[in-house]
Order: sequence, then C-alpha cells, then structure tokens
Amino acid sequence: MTDNRFYFEKGLTLHTACAGDEVRNLRYLENIFGVKLVARDNWVEISGDEEATGRVKAFLAELSRFYELRRHQLETRDFEFLCRSFRDRREQDLHDLWNERIAVSPKKREVLPRSRRQLDYVRAMRSRDMVFGIGPAGTGKTYLAMAMAVSAFLKGEVSRIVLTRPARESGENLGFLPGSLEEKIMPYLRPLYDALYDMLGNDEVTPLIERGVIEVAPLAFMRGRTLNNAFIILDEAQNTTVEQMLMFLTRMGFNSKCVITGDPSQSDLGPREESGLRRALSTLKAIPEIGICSFGTGDVVRHALLEKIIVAYAGEPGPEKLVQSC
Repeated sequence: MTDNRFYFEKGLTLHTACAGDEVRNLRYLENIFGVKLVARDNWVEISGDEEATGRVKAFLAELSRFYELRRHQLETRDFEFLCRSFRDRREQDLHDLWNERIAVSPKKREVLPRSRRQLDYVRAMRSRDMVFGIGPAGTGKTYLAMAMAVSAFLKGEVSRIVLTRPARESGENLGFLPGSLEEKIMPYLRPLYDALYDMLGNDEVTPLIERGVIEVAPLAFMRGRTLNNAFIILDEAQNTTVEQMLMFLTRMGFNSKCVITGDPSQSDLGPREESGLRRALSTLKAIPEIGICSFGTGDVVRHALLEKIIVAYAGEPGPEKLVQSC
C-alpha cells in the first residue's frame, strides 16, 4: 500500500515551516495541486492521484530544505510562489532564484528574486554598471535595487549609497508647504526610506545617514556632482525631464553602479514635457554595457489584488513593452 503521508524531520511542522494560518496554507496547497490534505503534528496526509501526491511530497521536501537553509519561517508570499513553481514544474527556476539571493544586514532576512524577470534584473545589476528597471508598481524594481545597494556596501564594493528621485506632485497641487527644506522634501523621499529600513536595522540606518554614507536627496541636488565609488539609485524616473535625466546619467563616476527605475505609464510630467526616461530608453538601448529590464503585471509581487487592479486600469494584459527584457 502506498504511503500518502509526508513526514517532516527534526521536529518541523507545516505550521512552523511557513508563516500565516495553517488552515489557509493547506487550502491554498489543495487548490494549487488538486488534492485533499490533513496535517497532524509532523506529518501531512495527501489524498489524490499518484502524480499530484508526488508533486505535493516534492513540494513539502523543498519547503523543509528552505527552512533548513534560512532558519526561519517562509513568508506567505514566498510559500505561495514556491507552490506555483512546483505546480508549473519550474523547480530549476526556483533553485536559480535561491542561488541569486541577496544578503543584506545580518539582522534582516535575505532578499530573494521571485520571478524569472526579477532574476534577470538581479543578474543584470551584478554584471553591468548601469541598469534600467521598467514596469508597473509592485514588481520589485526599487526594492531589489535597494537590496543590491545595501549588499554592495556591506561587502565593501562601494563606500556609499546615493538614493534620489524627482520631487513631483502625483496629480495633486500641494501648494505652499511650511517647514524646513528637509521637511518639505521628506514626503517625496519617504518610499526610499521605507525600503532602506527593510534592509538595515533602525540602529544602523541613522548613523550611516548622519555620516553621509547613505544619502537620500531630491534629484535637483545631484547637479554638478561626480559620484565615485557609489551605488546610485534613481527612483520614479518617469518623472524626469530629458535635461534632468541627462544630468543624472552624467553624475556617475569611477567604480560606481547606477540603477534607474520607473513606470512610463505613471508619469506626472506636464503635457508639453517629454519624459527623460522614455528618451533614455530609446537612446541607450543599443549600448551593450547598459542593461534594460522590462517587467509586466505578471511580475507583481505585492498583494495578489494589485495585479488585477493594474490590469483593470490598463485594459490589457500589461503596459506597453517599451524595450526587450535583459
């Protein structure tokens, strides 16, 4: 008689291996693989055809391996991504993603790319000095770039991190803002700080900012500078003018890496202003040393509802693909 149970080892259970509600995770597994599951202590009983049962066992074995490697629970989004990879028989993709994980602060979890395009993006950032990450919100463009910047700094590959974005109002007229210059520009830079605190502990970020090792500033502050030995990220690049983009691209100095991220479909520029991002993509696409990576709605890694919202507003499977993926 075939044993349709999978037994975890070393006291591991489904509940301890992955975050979230165990019942929800079981139901998700059932829907993905078309089986029925019952979890008890350190085993899971699987009811279904032989092929599906084998796939679930292979999945649970990989789940155990991931826990052993990372020594903490798999987050819900990683758990679901792991499920889909085994459903689609993309185990090798999964191993490739794991091998390209990005080590950040020892106090924080390693950052893993979660799609083939994210994997290409990470590899491009590792192999090229300038990379464009283009696509809709939630595809990990800025987050992965931030992880690579922190990793490069902690390894001693660069001596500082420079984060910048244009200060543009997102379809609103904010009028006069009271307060100091720092208080006026902080709302525009808050998303970069949020990502930064995800990579480093609070006690690590503040001293580095105070010493100027990490600099977060509006794009206008980059004029006239040459940034050597730095990892530079330009976020929300769709809101740059042609002149601003050229100014930014020529700030790059020796031993520096530069990542430009943006969504051409979400520009806040005026109707008579040409997008510096669009011009840069068309002008620089023939230069082999520059990586250009395009993301679509299928690469969204935030809440599952976000992908549906983006598709609904676009009225098509995704925004226009401007350039070839790297």
